[in-house]
Amino acid sequence: MIVALGSNMPGDQPSSEALLEAALSLFPRAGLPVLARSRWWSSAAWPDPKGNEYRNGIAIVEANGPPQAVLEALFAIERRFGRIRGEPNAPRTLDLDLIAHGREVRAGPGLILPHPRAHERLFVMGPLAEIAPGWVHPTLGRTAADLAVNASVGRDAAPI
Repeated sequence: MIVALGSNMPGDQPSSEALLEAALSLFPRAGLPVLARSRWWSSAAWPDPKGNEYRNGIAIVEANGPPQAVLEALFAIERRFGRIRGEPNAPRTLDLDLIAHGREVRAGPGLILPHPRAHERLFVMGPLAEIAPGWVHPTLGRTAADLAVNASVGRDAAPI
């Protein structure tokens, strides 16, 4: 299972990187043991680059349960760090997205797998290609490495 982590507001933490580390440390207690993780990446705010820079990364997590249960566990971790889901693409303390759950393909309601826009975003595909370059997108049939090279959103994303 692949989870994307992002933040551009550190909340009570000294930095967004510290917030992401703290969130990642809660994954095992939520029944989501981390098998691998990327470095943190930096990118301009999107869609409005005037906002705080984002920090993003990817974790490959052992799937212990159905996708909806995993998503609920991720939302619970977000809430612990003050995330309030509201306006799309708004600044946030913590954003946890379920990118893929094995090879499962699902079209809602409430959950689309694989994530419908992850393949377009370098700040997702770059970190994924760092730790799993050969991962194959369940519907596009392309590797993470190929998708990272061709991502159209967040082209400024780079590891820090």
